[in-house]
Amino acid sequence: MTGTTPRRKTGGRQAQIGLADIEREGLRLGLANLTVNGVAGALGVTPTALYRHVDGKLGLETLVGEAVLADLRITDDPADDLNSHLLSFAQQLRTFVLDRPGLATYLQSLFPRGAAGLRLQREAIAALGRRGYDAPGAVMLSGTVAALAINLTAAEERHRPYHDGPHQRELEKVYALLAADEVLAPVQAEMPAISSGDYFQMVMTACIRGLTTAAPPDRTVTEILTGLGLAD
Repeated sequence: MTGTTPRRKTGGRQAQIGLADIEREGLRLGLANLTVNGVAGALGVTPTALYRHVDGKLGLETLVGEAVLADLRITDDPADDLNSHLLSFAQQLRTFVLDRPGLATYLQSLFPRGAAGLRLQREAIAALGRRGYDAPGAVMLSGTVAALAINLTAAEERHRPYHDGPHQRELEKVYALLAADEVLAPVQAEMPAISSGDYFQMVMTACIRGLTTAAPPDRTVTEILTGLGLAD
């Protein structure tokens, strides 16, 4: 949808809104707080005016989400072997997503939704192609690593409030509950402290090793699935 829509009259003159205005205010609000009413109010128009440019809430999310993803650039170090590349890919995703609340949910819903998502997928195919994968294998492997990374990051994002402010009391209750349990208390006492970043790296490293063992670059997707007992 293109064109502009008159805003409410201001000073006797009708201003106009377009996709650029909607995108700007949507980015200002952020994906976590994005609503049609919020953007419309910021622009001084009715929600109906936005519907002339975007296809409802999902259309607004796509417009803003793709604008956010346009800033994501995955650095591919040619010196990285396969596993190192995939881990770096996952860590770069985590950093980018954590800095942009609401992006994890956007990525978990549908992907790709637009030009930015398509670009990222093409770049992932190219990076794994340089490491011996055909396009289908690259899509399957990069998509799986991305999904794992985003899901872990989304869980981390949800857990963050419990380390600060009023929610912290709930976290302390959990620790007290564990400390009072005769089985779990000694287990917790022996568990080493591990940061969220180190935990992410541990899980992703283990998963990537398993994935690349099951899906090496010299196998087709069909051969990979057959080897896992998922295809004839």
